[in-house]
Amino acid sequence: MLAGEAVVAIWNGIAPEGRAEFYEWHLHEHIPERVGIPGFKRGRRYIAADAATQPEFFTLYEAESFQVLQGQDYAGRLNAPTPWTRRATSHFRDTSRALARVLASTGVGPGGAILTLRFDLPDEAAEASDEIAALLPRIAKLPQVTGAHLCRSDDEASGIKTTESRDRIDITAPPRSFILVEACGVGPLANVETALRRNRFIDEASAGRYLLEHTRLKTAWTAG
Repeated sequence: MLAGEAVVAIWNGIAPEGRAEFYEWHLHEHIPERVGIPGFKRGRRYIAADAATQPEFFTLYEAESFQVLQGQDYAGRLNAPTPWTRRATSHFRDTSRALARVLASTGVGPGGAILTLRFDLPDEAAEASDEIAALLPRIAKLPQVTGAHLCRSDDEASGIKTTESRDRIDITAPPRSFILVEACGVGPLANVETALRRNRFIDEASAGRYLLEHTRLKTAWTAG
């Protein structure tokens, strides 16, 4: 189960010259700062498990509610980026950032690997979301799978330009819908992807397989 009713999901690459700084900034400033925001519950960063997975990094922030993502505390951070944030994000490539509602979430807990499936559903396709959500309990019971989640991006909230994002040219449109499936390792995710692609709404989804690098639970962003 995810830790809240909303997520910020970020896919991004990094230019080689910014890679070392990205790790230092992400570990010691960015994730602590974000998880320290009231209503944010957990932050996780993943790295691509294979060369076919692009972009290389996937970051997931879990929040109590979608209202948290629209609140002043989060907006305040986005509109007051630190000099380190400006420097680190200048090396980002192919960034896709979705502010999303969690439509369905099931499973026993986090896993060491995650499959992301990004796809588009029209706003009027509520029955499609219901059909996909109904698949997740079965997916979550596959061998070594620890969780399965369906999320729906909010186009307006995701597209708001902030001081942090306004002048960046690496940002691309976020997926309108995405599935996250967590497992004990990368191997079980192949069967998961095969099973999900049988659904007509997911068959052409963009897939990524990632390994967990770092998790931070709720703490004050100034702590450690």
